[in-house]
Amino acid sequence: MVHVKDDGVFDAPIDKLWKYFNDNAAHNHTSFQVTKVLEQKGNAQTVMAKTRNAQGGFDTEKFLMTVNPPKGFSLEYLSGAMKGSKHTHTYTAQGNKTRVDVDGEFVAPGMDEGALRKGVLAYFAQAFEEDNANLKKYK
Repeated sequence: MVHVKDDGVFDAPIDKLWKYFNDNAAHNHTSFQVTKVLEQKGNAQTVMAKTRNAQGGFDTEKFLMTVNPPKGFSLEYLSGAMKGSKHTHTYTAQGNKTRVDVDGEFVAPGMDEGALRKGVLAYFAQAFEEDNANLKKYK
């Protein structure tokens, strides 16, 4: 298991960030694509998603996502290559910007800790850059 912490600052206020996150047509990622919502209970939903793997292909994973706006969300991997991994994203309003702090524990059988950490950080960096670019265009 690898513990990973990361952070960043979005170039958007927190209300715009949450509006964007809830707009399925606008909130897209090249490395993560929800394919089906299996169950919704309150602020939690179980989804199937395709996630990009280290070989450049996609794995199918089942996630439990619990959303607590405007504070953040947590994601738990219920099945797939990273089953047992969990991470939280916590948002802090900073006027016209929003800070995000990510904290999680990650597992990937057959992958050494260094490669896993590098892959997780690369994934977060790509998702952050995609979101930040999309937020600049989002109304």
